[in-house]
Amino acid sequence: MPTLDLIIIVIYMVGIVVLGIYSTRKQKLNSENYFLAGRGLNWMVVGAALFASNISTIHLVGLAASGFNEGLVWGNFEWMASFTLILLGLIFAPFYFKSRIRTLPEFLEKRYNSSVRSFLAFMGIVGALFVHIGMSLYAGAVVFETFFGINVYISIVIISVLTGIYTILGGLKAVVVTETLQTIILLIGSLTLTVFAFYALGDAGISTLEEFKSAVKPEQLNMLRSDEGGVNGLTWYAVFLGYPVLGIWYWCTDQTIVQRVLGAKSMDDAQRGPIFAGFLKILPVFVMVFPGVIAYAILQDKIEDSNQTLPVLVTELLPVGLRGLMAAALLSALMSTIAAALNSCGTLVAYDIAKRINPMISDSSQVRIGRISAMVVMILAILWSTQGGRFSSIFEAVNKIAASLAPPISAVFLLGVFSKRGTEKAAMVTLVVGLIAGIIVFLLDFIPPVYGSPAMITEVFGIPFMLQAWWLFVFCCIIFLVTSRYTAAPTPAQCQYIWQSPFAFVLNEKWAGIKDIRFAALLLLLTMIVLYIIFA
Repeated sequence: MPTLDLIIIVIYMVGIVVLGIYSTRKQKLNSENYFLAGRGLNWMVVGAALFASNISTIHLVGLAASGFNEGLVWGNFEWMASFTLILLGLIFAPFYFKSRIRTLPEFLEKRYNSSVRSFLAFMGIVGALFVHIGMSLYAGAVVFETFFGINVYISIVIISVLTGIYTILGGLKAVVVTETLQTIILLIGSLTLTVFAFYALGDAGISTLEEFKSAVKPEQLNMLRSDEGGVNGLTWYAVFLGYPVLGIWYWCTDQTIVQRVLGAKSMDDAQRGPIFAGFLKILPVFVMVFPGVIAYAILQDKIEDSNQTLPVLVTELLPVGLRGLMAAALLSALMSTIAAALNSCGTLVAYDIAKRINPMISDSSQVRIGRISAMVVMILAILWSTQGGRFSSIFEAVNKIAASLAPPISAVFLLGVFSKRGTEKAAMVTLVVGLIAGIIVFLLDFIPPVYGSPAMITEVFGIPFMLQAWWLFVFCCIIFLVTSRYTAAPTPAQCQYIWQSPFAFVLNEKWAGIKDIRFAALLLLLTMIVLYIIFA
């Protein structure tokens, strides 16, 4: 890599660490400030932080790889997120903000009981370790190895240390301040690469849409597909059935993501932030997936491993200086996601485990425990990150893990706020049985290929991971509803966290015109419908 690019990257990495620490210099170090940024975040910061926490190097590297392999169909993971962010803003955020909770497990304690809270805290840490941090580290290592020739394991250690410094020292405010800047850098870098990739089509002799279609695979430009093979089962019905299960877990119940909403300064900010993030989620299809499709058309002879798609695009298409900018965008995405997950793990351990064991624990002790637990989780994630190469793309890896983890959590939260009969015993049974079932399904697909056998659930039984998520969710809902039927009904205190009718979240409040949060949600909904009509 040229010297100028290296200088840009080093300045960026040092700058982010300094900014993260500097942003909290006047902050009083108590648990409220460390874990929730003093509950002072406005809706734009909440929305940008939601977007940055989600868009990691997994997305930049993984979506380009998936676009190269299968095409725009993987963009559904971005556009469908907008629908679940509407659910976060309208259905879940009001309960979260009014109850003044600090963690999502704390909400389940109010809705169910303390045992459910503890088990969800454990599942939240597992999710952060395996999904948010572990695979992000592997994605970052791929980038470092390509650009700098640095060994994967050394890369993982470097990334871990740099991100851990400002996250562990500064807490949530350091995370969201750096995330806001990182969102801007990430989008500028992705847009720049897309523009250069678009112009490279002309240099390759592709000047019309028909010529472009003939240069890529059949249906590689389709958002919705009906074919059963070749796209990991991402048919239109698998997307519309399976994604909401993953989306509700990820966007509405995962501590790593929702912690930004918990730090909002008002109910309006807590609701508008997710809607703003929903509009931002429209962009990745155009600036992250589409470049992967272009790479297939013009650079397929230079790409042996699809996970190298983005690095090859950068090195082949961008001039000196802009390569450094794009590398900074990759690092930006990586660091923001890892930082978010580390902070959420520390929060879960401090509030939902340590404080429950010792209710009289001091603020300083909670912060110290949060820091130590973040370091432990980082070490475990480093070990798991070495398994990223076993999947066809990093983005696929993340979603396959989520498909096994999400169903019981989505069922317990969704039925929890809508079912007046949902009981605490039903929630606990659903979480435990659902997690065991998910682990079994994941291992039946993950282990056999290691020994040369076909993946049991996906290949032998023909159930792709998105439909696995759907059927596991149905299984969990049945467990929840049946168990609720034969156990004691929820108490009046627990019923405070249930919508009294299915559409109460829309009809309860008087209409306030274009300033109404429901207007913003409706605008986002209509925008997504139009986009699907155009690009289906």
